[in-house]
Amino acid sequence: MTATETARNIAATQSLFAAFGAKDIPAIMIWLHPDIVIEFYGPSAIPYAGTYRGLNESRRFFETVLSSVDIHQFDAEEFIAERDKVIVTGHLNLTARSTGRTIDSDFVHVITLQDEKWLRFRDFMNTAVAVAAFS
Repeated sequence: MTATETARNIAATQSLFAAFGAKDIPAIMIWLHPDIVIEFYGPSAIPYAGTYRGLNESRRFFETVLSSVDIHQFDAEEFIAERDKVIVTGHLNLTARSTGRTIDSDFVHVITLQDEKWLRFRDFMNTAVAVAAFS
């Protein structure tokens, strides 16, 4: 992988993050590979926890996230890229709409890209805080 490809993977990831921040599902979908797999780790108390395969399930993931929480802060702090991976570290502050409780956590996203599109997305955060907010 060349430096240019790495830069394009970072740019694609930043574009998807911007679309997420704008709550623009169609713009998010542009950056997803047809074989996308999303893994959001955590128990079922978190409405969007689970594994999502393909574009239709991935659309449902993003729709569920955006309808379940109000986003007050979603700051990507670092974009670290090597080969086909982009690692994003950051901090989020959300409110669970069902309870009004706060979710405040650092996060790490591990994204695998193919052809400048997300092929696999894994989300790591303090799920205990999210469970408490949704319970």
